[in-house]
Amino acid sequence: MRIDGNNPIDKKELYNKVQETTDSKEADKKKNVGKPESEGDKISVSGTAKEISELKAAIDQLPDIRTDKVDALKKAIDTGNYNIDPRKIAEKILEEI
Repeated sequence: MRIDGNNPIDKKELYNKVQETTDSKEADKKKNVGKPESEGDKISVSGTAKEISELKAAIDQLPDIRTDKVDALKKAIDTGNYNIDPRKIAEKILEEI
């Protein structure tokens, strides 16, 4: 069974953004090979890196278990109102094969 939230996070998109950031950092390193280092250390964070950091923080704040959904399902099962359609289950199983 698959339960998606109101705003599911696209893991593939997040992964791609991380890869783009990593690739751009590697390209910057290659450009700076052979250049003398400046007098002090400097750090610059790209807009993409900031966005990834914000997305990661948002992911970290999400609960592992959506207790509101679990409680609603428990209540439906306890009261006998939770109906399972075996055809839908069979269709989903066949889709995964």
